[in-house]
Amino acid sequence: MKWGRRHPCIFVFSLLITLNNGVYARQISNTSLHQETAWTSERKRSFSVATKDLWYHGFNHYMSYAFPLDELSPLSCTGRGPDWENPANIAHNDVSGNYSLTLIDVLDTLVVLDDPPGFQNAVRNVLDWVSFDVNTKPQVFETTIRVMGGLLSGHIFASQPNQPFYLPWYRGQLLTMAYDLGNRLLPAFATPTGLPFARVNLRHGVQRGESLETCTAGAGSLILEFATLSRLTGDDRFEKAAYKAFFALWNRRSDIDLVGNTINIWTGAWTLPEVTGIGAGIDSFYEYALKWYVMSGEVEFLDVWHEAYAAVMRYSRSLDGHLYRSVNIHTGDQAYTTIDSLSAFWPGLQVLGDWNIWRRHSGLPEVWDAQFLQATSFQYPLRPEFVESTWYLYRATRDPYYLDVGERILRDLIARAKVDCGLTGIQDLRTNVRDDRMESFALSETLKYLFLLFDEDNPLHKDDSHYVFTTEGHILSLPKEVLKPMSRVRRKMRGDENHQCPLYEPVHELSPDGTIGGLIRGVGSRADVEYARYLVGLRPQSLDEHHWSPDGWCTVPQVDLYSFDFIMSPGSKMVAEDPNPGPLKLKAVADGFILHNVTGIRAHIVSRLDRKGYDITKLGPHAVRTGQMVYVNDSALWEPIPDPGPTYRSKDVQLRIFLDTFDPALVAQPGATNFNGETYIKAYTAQFGVDLAALGGSFLFGYGEGTEVQRDKSNPLGCKPYETEFDGNAVLVHRGDCTFLEKLVYARHAGASGVIVVSDEDTPINPSASAEEITAAGEIGDVALVLLPHTVGKSVTAMVDAAGMFGYGHVMFTVDSEAQGWTEGAIDHTPGDIGQILYINGHPLLNTRLIL
Repeated sequence: MKWGRRHPCIFVFSLLITLNNGVYARQISNTSLHQETAWTSERKRSFSVATKDLWYHGFNHYMSYAFPLDELSPLSCTGRGPDWENPANIAHNDVSGNYSLTLIDVLDTLVVLDDPPGFQNAVRNVLDWVSFDVNTKPQVFETTIRVMGGLLSGHIFASQPNQPFYLPWYRGQLLTMAYDLGNRLLPAFATPTGLPFARVNLRHGVQRGESLETCTAGAGSLILEFATLSRLTGDDRFEKAAYKAFFALWNRRSDIDLVGNTINIWTGAWTLPEVTGIGAGIDSFYEYALKWYVMSGEVEFLDVWHEAYAAVMRYSRSLDGHLYRSVNIHTGDQAYTTIDSLSAFWPGLQVLGDWNIWRRHSGLPEVWDAQFLQATSFQYPLRPEFVESTWYLYRATRDPYYLDVGERILRDLIARAKVDCGLTGIQDLRTNVRDDRMESFALSETLKYLFLLFDEDNPLHKDDSHYVFTTEGHILSLPKEVLKPMSRVRRKMRGDENHQCPLYEPVHELSPDGTIGGLIRGVGSRADVEYARYLVGLRPQSLDEHHWSPDGWCTVPQVDLYSFDFIMSPGSKMVAEDPNPGPLKLKAVADGFILHNVTGIRAHIVSRLDRKGYDITKLGPHAVRTGQMVYVNDSALWEPIPDPGPTYRSKDVQLRIFLDTFDPALVAQPGATNFNGETYIKAYTAQFGVDLAALGGSFLFGYGEGTEVQRDKSNPLGCKPYETEFDGNAVLVHRGDCTFLEKLVYARHAGASGVIVVSDEDTPINPSASAEEITAAGEIGDVALVLLPHTVGKSVTAMVDAAGMFGYGHVMFTVDSEAQGWTEGAIDHTPGDIGQILYINGHPLLNTRLIL
């Protein structure tokens, strides 16, 4: 949700360091009570009181020892502001502008804590002490979210009658201050692209030699505060500036709808290494797209969120659904294996993974390496993202699992961060070395969300208005009179829209016969709970024992792909794409599109949030917006499908490589540190033998529960008769000495179901043979051959050898038939009357209607 103060616009690279769970983390690993303890109303109330006490411990010491400076130094019991002697110290100067930062940042936390006298005193102190006519150069983003957001939220509560925080004497002074601050920030937007400079001097404007690089989050997460300022003051310059910056980023997205992490504000070019993810430098861009739609109802921001979310779920989410990776914005390929702590704002990521990282370290490290199962940066400056996600998930599910998480967080904060003069960040989670700094977000966000987690009766939980929490945890809303209604034409074009997520489905206890019993469990009883713990290298603890499965270590989760692209055609025929279909083929109508001829139209379909199926979101060059309909009026769909005769063969397939018996404890064996139990690889298919893209065949190669991969080291190239009987398994050989077809024939004679050939180069090759050679080879219609690129093949060979050496079990593989089926995009031959929907490979497309 934040950048700069969290990680300045830089990229964090993996660093392999010695595995160390942390002495201090182990010492307090049992501070949480057993998860079976019931969460009564009284117990929740006691934890909300403890959280409030911790908040006031930090706030009161800030007011006693630091105010009117920006932050508290809790170890030295002093205040701190900008580093006047070292202007290059952006770690402090990006947030410290010499304007009583912490006090402004916590104004609406006093509202959440139900402290009207404290709120009134804080407002008076801001008015008496704060001025923005200062010779400091803070970050535009940080100043906007912390200071402008705090002033606007404070103004909304101080000026709103009929609620406890209304101040009769107040005359809009906080809004006037926010307006002054906005005017001082506007010069940063004077660039050819509309993307703002990252920093601006509040007295002198943009200074000569200022950096031309900024983060996507920094430039694209200003719309909530700037647009609220415009709506409340009537000066639209701020909203226009933030709007232009937001779409300057989105309009430069890659062909696969991914935006980069850093960009040149003058040229608009993404800067190297052109990667993206959900963490530092980009996180709040997604957040503000959705939240501004919630506040304002402006549907173009909802459209951005839908498209950006679908791209992240397709390319950044790992195959098991538990990790979100840094990927190249043009290809979607993984770039790094590290995950930073800001990624915890994405609640789906937090469900199990971040919780286990917290349990391992009694805090959330700044950077985690998912490949080596190890933190690479051990600081924890009391960041709020993990707590925020925990609160959101609890409000959505009411699962007491998240209260257990909150209890552990609170106990760890008290044990590790509470000192005599306030709260301090942790410099090293392994040793609990502290850094003598209480960042303002510890009070404005971290403890605010933790208090809300336990405070069931908080008025905010009963407020169904369109208020949102900003990325700094400030409460913003807009009065009805400043909302801009959707035009009649746009409303008619988009139709009815429903953005409700499905009702939370708790985990049901299974009876021994596999039927669902009456007992309902929470997230902690999910089948993959142990898998999540294993993913972060956390050793089992006593509270894990009642979650263990009698069937083994854990269940490896399976997730469906979130979005797909395919080229449509009747009867599954392979056709060329028509990139620019004319109106006789595809035509826009009042409430969407009508498709008269599906042949060659590229369709992009995305999973619906309600889990009821999929929607078409793109047809050729056209975007299909939420609420729009696609009418299909192609008579070719109802024609009898002729015998296709010779068929096209897929040129590659995806293989899932795994172990049939895998004990995570064996990862500690020497020489096995890089093996994670499962991987997916691309293999190139031969143009003879079984067609692996044809579903439902009777062949054994890679289907069913999986096929074992074997090596015969006495015949490594597979170019002579085998002395081993393979009994339906696949044989792994290397390229050379004989033809691919000969390798397959020798393997079939030895009872193999097929051959996996490791190439001597990484260039894609589809093995082939002449018709005469295939005929002379005899019956090979029940065996298959695939070719692995050299680099991938070496890894698979090492896996097979290591499995035998260390006793892992057997290396197995399956052909990922789900992935193959979707690439064909077969339209189900199911005629019916108007009103029926279109199905693609058995998946309903709910925004389609068939016309006969």
